[in-house]
Amino acid sequence: EIELNKLMTEIQSNFKCLGLLDPYCWKKGEACVVRGSDTMWYRGKIVELGVSTLQVQYIDHGSIERIPPCHLYPTTLYIDIPPFCIPCQLYKTVPIGNFWQQDAIDCLQVLLKNEEVEIHVQELPDNPWGKLSINLYFGGMSLSSFMAYQKYCVAEDCLDIAEMDLLQRDILVSPSYTLPPLPVPGDIFPVRVTHLVSPKEVYICFDPSKNLMKQSATERDANCDSELGSLEEALRWCNKNVESFPPLTHFQTDTPCLVEYQDGLWYRAKVLSIEDFNPLTILIQFVDYGSFSVVPTSRLRRIPYYLLKYPVQSVRALLFGFKPASYGRDVERIPYCPEWSVEALWTMVDCLEGKQLSASILALSPEVTISLYEDGNLVHMKLVEMGLADLDE
Repeated sequence: EIELNKLMTEIQSNFKCLGLLDPYCWKKGEACVVRGSDTMWYRGKIVELGVSTLQVQYIDHGSIERIPPCHLYPTTLYIDIPPFCIPCQLYKTVPIGNFWQQDAIDCLQVLLKNEEVEIHVQELPDNPWGKLSINLYFGGMSLSSFMAYQKYCVAEDCLDIAEMDLLQRDILVSPSYTLPPLPVPGDIFPVRVTHLVSPKEVYICFDPSKNLMKQSATERDANCDSELGSLEEALRWCNKNVESFPPLTHFQTDTPCLVEYQDGLWYRAKVLSIEDFNPLTILIQFVDYGSFSVVPTSRLRRIPYYLLKYPVQSVRALLFGFKPASYGRDVERIPYCPEWSVEALWTMVDCLEGKQLSASILALSPEVTISLYEDGNLVHMKLVEMGLADLDE
């Protein structure tokens, strides 16, 4: 970049004109300088001739544009300086339909423009001016694998994707978490609500004495060779050694991972989806609590296999016996669950937060459905009494 900046400074000092205003017979492949939209001069090369515009390539940046002749000037001053950009193509990767669709190009622009990436050269071109065949990695992830996963292309040679899967070999042995054993339907058991999605949908923990969020990463020592008998001990050891775990580079839905929480500690989670491309952020769920978060890839790590043997600590459940009341149009509603009012949500939070709760399972299929009690009383009755919910037998 230093040498390119020096060259650009020299070009600006040598060319202070507006471009070639006199008629000129341009030739395909001819060297020139181009006045860009930023009024800077760049080295260029004529790619295609036209009547009112010429197709010109910025040889130090790679982009091709149609330029009117008045913004060009022929020159041989800099033809002995090699281009500062190298044409490349993804190794054995074929776009759908044999050409890159506009949405794929837009995705590539967001992912890669002005970003620092890692390149592995796979094949040299037969022609010195041809394209270099490469594997490209951004944030540790293979671009070919990512674009194939997004269905923008297919990888003719599966070695690259297989290599990505190999990096995930610990996860592939056990691709998902397991649920804890559920109490017998009809039995009453103590629970703690770890996350509230809506007044009707919650995540519960069957053992309210455990609170992994409050465990310190340095409370107890454990080494890699010891038997990590409990999830708490395993997480403490992971937090001590998290720098040794590779970054997560595989963002397929339900991929287990470790995620750094706001308290600086790392917890078990799973990938739900890619939330955004600029910058790359991932929607995850903390499997031991049920809560959701959008995090940058820098806060994701590959999870050690032994952490997958512990069942998740929270289970999604639907509450039985009530339904949303009929609200007026002016009532503020939960954006992601508009059948419920925001007031009903906060009222349910007050009913559950810090309370000694118990539950009884009514159904296991198609979804876990429970009745939730405080001191023997159904917690949803407060919503019914306030007119925020109706009974639903």
